[in-house]
Amino acid sequence: MSGKKLYEEIEEHLLKDKKPSIFLNELKDKGILDEYPFSEIKGLEKIQQSPKHHPEGNVWIHTMMVVDEGAKVLDEVKDKRSFMWCLLLHDLGKLTTTKLRKGRWISYDHDKVGEEEGRKFLSYFIDDEKFIVKTIKLIRYHMHLLYVMGKMPYSDIEGMKRYTDLDDLSMVFLSDRLGRGGLSDKDKEEVRNEIKKFREKYGKIQML
Repeated sequence: MSGKKLYEEIEEHLLKDKKPSIFLNELKDKGILDEYPFSEIKGLEKIQQSPKHHPEGNVWIHTMMVVDEGAKVLDEVKDKRSFMWCLLLHDLGKLTTTKLRKGRWISYDHDKVGEEEGRKFLSYFIDDEKFIVKTIKLIRYHMHLLYVMGKMPYSDIEGMKRYTDLDDLSMVFLSDRLGRGGLSDKDKEEVRNEIKKFREKYGKIQML
């Protein structure tokens, strides 16, 4: 199968499957993701994460959980294609930014690096600049719920509002936060409430 054909097949499953992770795990296990640039996604399996924030395990496991969460809310999303590709590629930046520091796994700036890596991946198959920019900007700002609501100095509120659709970005937040292990029903409700507060503050957006 050609790389472009595989790209198109992955996209079809991202947009149509209730659990895209089933297909993606099959591809990985059969070695179909061994060739570049799909190997970048497969490489996430080797990247560890902080057990405190990601008890589910490595970045691949997290990413699979995130795309499955995204599939649950896809009807709520405007640009479904950009949204699902963002979810699949959102942590590519962790490939090069993840380090063990003082006994703790960190991935500082993985959102910024991920924007660049997302462009490399998508540009390998398509030249639709509008779609690529929409997707990589969702990747770039996928951590901004924490930055903005936490009033962190490195938040970029103007860039977030300029380059992303806040409806779709909110669904990225939701999928990313729920796509991890060990969450209780109370934890999930707190995530939804936090996103609701974000939406109330930054736009007249339909509530979850």
